[in-house]
Amino acid sequence: MEQTSGRKRNPSLVALMRAARHTYALAIREPLLEAGFDDIPRDGVFVIAAIRNSDVSAGDLGRSLGSSKQGVSQLLDALVSRGYVERSIDTRDRRRTRLTLTKRGQRVASVSRQAVDQVEKRIVETVGVAYVEHTRATLTALIELAAEWQPEALSATGR
Repeated sequence: MEQTSGRKRNPSLVALMRAARHTYALAIREPLLEAGFDDIPRDGVFVIAAIRNSDVSAGDLGRSLGSSKQGVSQLLDALVSRGYVERSIDTRDRRRTRLTLTKRGQRVASVSRQAVDQVEKRIVETVGVAYVEHTRATLTALIELAAEWQPEALSATGR
């Protein structure tokens, strides 16, 4: 924790969220390595989870990751070339690229989901369901604030 005039200050929410994301990344990385998935690029698991959970476009992914279209395109290229994701033309809107998980991508999604569930189980055991639900509500409110600056941000979260 930061020190100011000999008093402890509470860490900022942004610092806590960054550290929490790092904790989840560590918890997910280990089981993926054990399962033989050692070639997933940084943020690849988040993209795989987003594709598994909803019909997302590259633009949606860019907004949710805070990345440029070029950055997302490069990440998708890596996931496609490594056999995790397939691209195809959306039959409903030929201007849109449809992203789907391969069997390999589905396995990564399953392993990472199990790891996330384990972390969340341990959090509930530590602080209780009420605090977890309160945290969920707080983070949801924070995400919804993004609409003030970027209205399309909510579509990237599935809201």
